[in-house]
Amino acid sequence: MFSLPLPLLGLSLLIAIALCVHVVRTGQQMYWLWIILAFQPIGGLVYFIAVIGPQLWGGRTARKVGAAARQALDPQREYREAAKAVDDAPTVANRVRLAVAATELGKHAEAERLYADSLTGMYADDPQLLLGRANALIELNRPGEALPLLEKLGETPNAGRTPHTMLALGRVYQALARDEQAETALRWAADHYPGFEGVARYTVFLARQGRKDEARAQLAEIDKRLAKTHSHFRKEAKRWRDFAAAAVGG
Repeated sequence: MFSLPLPLLGLSLLIAIALCVHVVRTGQQMYWLWIILAFQPIGGLVYFIAVIGPQLWGGRTARKVGAAARQALDPQREYREAAKAVDDAPTVANRVRLAVAATELGKHAEAERLYADSLTGMYADDPQLLLGRANALIELNRPGEALPLLEKLGETPNAGRTPHTMLALGRVYQALARDEQAETALRWAADHYPGFEGVARYTVFLARQGRKDEARAQLAEIDKRLAKTHSHFRKEAKRWRDFAAAAVGG
């Protein structure tokens, strides 16, 4: 088992105590106390990266690192905080925040309800809400209900032909066996969607159509892109690569 020399152990304990004081004084979640004290010195380092670092450095990169660390340690934190915000003030903005958090946890039925409740009055044609509800319905295997929402979204200037909208539309057409329209939408999404989901879903579509050679070519392109992907994004990218490979059989 790893152990620190006595002088370093004393220093580690002093640092841990200082970090615990920071937890209490700044109103952080109390579970940080346990993490810091139980996993010295790693727990303190994690706390520094997740909480103190972003406060000191500022900037988008620091905030992303901190958010990622907090998410890894407590994946339901944002959901809890968003739910509390809705309880305190059930505004559309707070409901959307909770819907996004619910989606991240796979709670698609809850997300769909939240989006549906928000699509009223001045928000009845809101592109973000329409797309959010459509995606939730897709995940719930209700493509027939998602299609009118996406068609309505298409009537909104600049909202009907975005990578996210086209990907959702392609998935709906595929589920409804409207293959020609599905290919048009998914191919466009594969070329324009940020990240790997668009090209992965197009690869799966080709494989399920029996067009294995084209699917393998797409998979090879994914592998080329994956090799050049920054390590911070490789885990997510590989997840989509594996999704595509399972359909291709490679």
